[in-house]
Amino acid sequence: PVVHIQESESEYHVKAELPEVKKEDVKVTVENGVLMLQGERKQEKEEKDKRYHRIERSYGAFVRSFALPENVAEENVRAEFKDGMLMVHVPKTEKAKPKAIEVKVA
Repeated sequence: PVVHIQESESEYHVKAELPEVKKEDVKVTVENGVLMLQGERKQEKEEKDKRYHRIERSYGAFVRSFALPENVAEENVRAEFKDGMLMVHVPKTEKAKPKAIEVKVA
């Protein structure tokens, strides 16, 4: 599927176009820093009385995976599916700030 990835100050937005895919046929997972979009577009029943001159839609299973940056909160990733669009929200975390430690010289 076609995917757009956008970044805001607080999160990354992943938007995937999934026309004619049902919500229950879509799976979103995050594991070891990888966001994975999986699903299946099922083919319509073939009708014997119709002749197709051209079919450009692809059918079957699909998988898209994206390596996430280190500054994301994997446990807070959320997704929503509406009108053939899957929107995944990947929130950012605060980067660990370097901490200066004063060492006493003896």
